[in-house]
Amino acid sequence: MSQPQSYPSAVPVGVDTSRASIARVYDAALNGKDNFEVDREVLAQVATVAPGVAELAWANRDFLIRACRFLASQAGINQYLDLGSGLPTAENTNQVVQRIVPNSRVVYVDNDPLVLAHARVLLEENTDTSIVEADIFRPFDVLGNQAVREELDFSRPLALFQVGTLHHYLDDDAAELMRTYIDALASGSYVVIAHFFDPEIDRYSELARKMEDKFVHSPMGGGRFRTRAEIQAMFGDLEMVEPGLVLCDEWWPDGPRLAPLSEVRHCIVGGVGRKV
Repeated sequence: MSQPQSYPSAVPVGVDTSRASIARVYDAALNGKDNFEVDREVLAQVATVAPGVAELAWANRDFLIRACRFLASQAGINQYLDLGSGLPTAENTNQVVQRIVPNSRVVYVDNDPLVLAHARVLLEENTDTSIVEADIFRPFDVLGNQAVREELDFSRPLALFQVGTLHHYLDDDAAELMRTYIDALASGSYVVIAHFFDPEIDRYSELARKMEDKFVHSPMGGGRFRTRAEIQAMFGDLEMVEPGLVLCDEWWPDGPRLAPLSEVRHCIVGGVGRKV
């Protein structure tokens, strides 16, 4: 039986080592230690058509960090609902925003047993941060969760994150799913989305579709590369923060780009929308 690299003698209760986990695949892409051979096999399969596939995860992560800094330092947000938070790694949402605004409230939502186990240990002494077990693709369950409602004040602006999550929702009603979330938010709230992207440009579109095929037919079982119109629809009527929906690396980068983006990095976009 495959063992996660951080557990030399035991597998955490509830963790299925025979199936790939979205959170653990991302962890593997970020050079983490909490993944199994079956998770690394997903990346290996996609790497046969896109050797730089791990760059999707890095672009996604870097975008999240920059969006967190913006929301905490510029937008005045001090409460966050991070959907599909994934395994803890450097610079999690709570670390970034609480460094800027120390008393910010952060609620993570996930249903991966390994994510829940790690997060509960790490957050034991952080009274401003918690994790809730729920399916992020069932918005009424999340929004009606007692712990979510106790920790966050939905009468005030908050930031809702779907960063690197919605491309694992395979149905065609992702925009409707997001509308349910957006309708529950107060004016002045923000929604942050990062998503695998089909640029509809021959050179990159072919790569996107090849990666999608490998993800869908991998042990993970999903990873849709949607078009700009499909992803933009998930923001509904929100007012987009400049520069709008763009490549993750182009959303307020930390400095001038000294080298061109790889082809893989043309296949993930991010954006931030504000509810007026």
